[in-house]
Amino acid sequence: MSEISRQIWDMKYRFKAETGGDKDVAGSWARVACALSLAEKPAERLAHARDFASALVGHKFLPAGRILAGAGTGRAVTLFNCFVMGTITDSMDGIFSGLREAALTLQQGGGIGYDFSTLRPRGAAVKGVGADASGPVSFMEVWDAMCRTIMSAGSRRGAMMATLAIDHPDIEDFIDAKRTSGRLSNFNLSVLVSDAFMAAVESDANWDLKFGGKHYRTLKARTLWDRIMRSTYDYAEPGVIFIDRINKQNNLAYCETISATNPCGEQPLPPYGACLLGSINLAKLVRNAFEEDARLDLEELERLTHIAVRMLDNAIGVSRFPLDAQRQEAFAKRRIGLGVTGLADALIFCRVRYGSGESVALIRQWLSALSNAAYRASAQLAREKGAFPLFDKDAYLARPHIQALPPDIFQAIASHGIRNALLTSIAPTGTISLFADNVSSGVEPVFALSYSRKVLQPDGSKTEEMVEDYALRKFKVRFGEGASLPDYFVTAQTLSPADHLAVQAAAQPFVDSAISKTINVPAGISFGEFENVYRRAYASGCKGCTTYRPNDVTGSVLASADFVEPRDAVSADAAIAATDEPELPLPLPAPREVRGDIVYMTKPLDRPDALLGRTYKIKWLESDHAFYITINDIEKDGRRRPFEVFINSKNMEAYAWALALTRMISAVFRRGGDVSFVVDELKAIFDPRGGQWMGGRYVPSLLAAIGEVIERHMIEIGFMGMRAPSPQPAAMPREGAPAHFCPRCGEASFVHIEGCDSCLSCGYSKCG
Repeated sequence: MSEISRQIWDMKYRFKAETGGDKDVAGSWARVACALSLAEKPAERLAHARDFASALVGHKFLPAGRILAGAGTGRAVTLFNCFVMGTITDSMDGIFSGLREAALTLQQGGGIGYDFSTLRPRGAAVKGVGADASGPVSFMEVWDAMCRTIMSAGSRRGAMMATLAIDHPDIEDFIDAKRTSGRLSNFNLSVLVSDAFMAAVESDANWDLKFGGKHYRTLKARTLWDRIMRSTYDYAEPGVIFIDRINKQNNLAYCETISATNPCGEQPLPPYGACLLGSINLAKLVRNAFEEDARLDLEELERLTHIAVRMLDNAIGVSRFPLDAQRQEAFAKRRIGLGVTGLADALIFCRVRYGSGESVALIRQWLSALSNAAYRASAQLAREKGAFPLFDKDAYLARPHIQALPPDIFQAIASHGIRNALLTSIAPTGTISLFADNVSSGVEPVFALSYSRKVLQPDGSKTEEMVEDYALRKFKVRFGEGASLPDYFVTAQTLSPADHLAVQAAAQPFVDSAISKTINVPAGISFGEFENVYRRAYASGCKGCTTYRPNDVTGSVLASADFVEPRDAVSADAAIAATDEPELPLPLPAPREVRGDIVYMTKPLDRPDALLGRTYKIKWLESDHAFYITINDIEKDGRRRPFEVFINSKNMEAYAWALALTRMISAVFRRGGDVSFVVDELKAIFDPRGGQWMGGRYVPSLLAAIGEVIERHMIEIGFMGMRAPSPQPAAMPREGAPAHFCPRCGEASFVHIEGCDSCLSCGYSKCG
């Protein structure tokens, strides 16, 4: 196993425990195989465990990261990657109930999708409270902050998808939301585009924006389409989901309606929908690689598919679920998402250029074989274990995808039903592809034949290594280091948008759900050519479209040895982190912003015996005692970065939260990376009782004041640059006027008089 595969296994998938745990990769495979066999009858478990292990050995079948990392560990985690949360009720209770459910799901490692189209637009009346609604985008900010907080507690990278209907009155705000750098950074955004809208764009017709039966305004459909395209051209978001096509082609259209997807877009799901993933590694199935008679072993593909379907179906039975509603949805429909990875490397082994007519023919042959084998396996499982509970024979057999199956499979479903309502999906497989000797990811082309990768070591030092694509390494072994590469060695940067689109369109008819695919376009592509990619994607039958155009705003992803265009010197781990499960937004684009090198950390930084530090003093009006904030720094590679924080005061009422804040912020600092978001979170907190003026600026809370201290310290040590000052409130008490908001009535008339804090409006008093 290559060094990068070993590192990925050790950091992401190895089960580490004081007693037991995975001693090697074979131990991890055995753990997963045994765990998934528990869904079988006791007398049959050993035989099935052996079958499962035979599929895992050699990276031939790759369950998604949640299964590899969680199965058989006893940890309170889910084995599902993909969730769409429940419908958000347009009320304060419904919104924050949804927020709580999202937090619980993210905490267990699931990626989530949300449709915000159910929330009334900005400015709409909120009856009963005499107020105007703030709109769906404002509530997305709340979700974004929650996701960032979950991550700051040491959890894995959060991933969320937000969708909004093309006829929602706030669609323009949604389209423009990512134009502000750093805003909604934990969300991928996609517009739900209907067939009617695409027809209106084609005919240059008017388009109505409406909500709850009320018409808000009318604009030209083409103007709105151009706004989406311009934002995507400049900022890589939002993506486009052809939602009517998804619902029309859904095997379960008779019992569900879809309006959102998981963060990566390959799983359109109904409210509380859940799906787990796995990929067959096509790169390991090619026989006689680089020879004229090179071919994919279709018999082995069928064997692996039968085993993989059973493994994923069993994973449903042994998995935990963050919410009971998710468990009920999963068991009622038993969705699985079996796909492929290593497709580009398999084409290279067969001496076929990605995107060519020959590659399109091979892709159709391979994915047709996989789809048929998956349906055949699930029909056999239904005969053995029963069909999924919501199976309706007449309705299911009438679905277009089922009608297109070979007669023997169709008849098997008609006789015994089918175990899994939907079976195939193609996900981005960034990290598991690295684990499998760095094969190409999903149906993507090889992104870079080689690139540099930086790894942060336990002592804080960095090592740098070159990582090569699996097919390239095999080519060098076969023909020698100095052999020139044939023209079928292509990468994402050298392919045309038409090549990318040809592959996505070829794969879609054989995929039940959707495909995670990014169409890389050159930085210099004209806006007209760029916009035409999306129109061609719709015309060719795709369910969504995502492009990625390197530019000053989005940056670029890898520092590679084979790029045609010069790129920023950014570590490959930017791409690796972004494609971790839940993975990179496909059909949504790559990371928006990169600040310095992005590196892996094998564990939090150790504390040296001595640190450089500074202590700051804050005096807050409501406290008789000052607060002292001590920030200690660590120096690595000639650069200082914050390492820990201590917040102290004689004010005993603040003891618990000050200690909690001390521990949480210090834990975040010690994990490395860009921790400047801590400043943003603290500065955003306001106290409903009122803030105070400090240094000529209004500070909305004591916690915001602590955030400003940390920000000032980070700037002074050179960890972050100067920022533009935040806009000040339009109407606040003048400096020197110590009126605060009353904790009882909320009026700004809470003053300190004769030793007592008293409200001049309602008479409430708190004497000291």
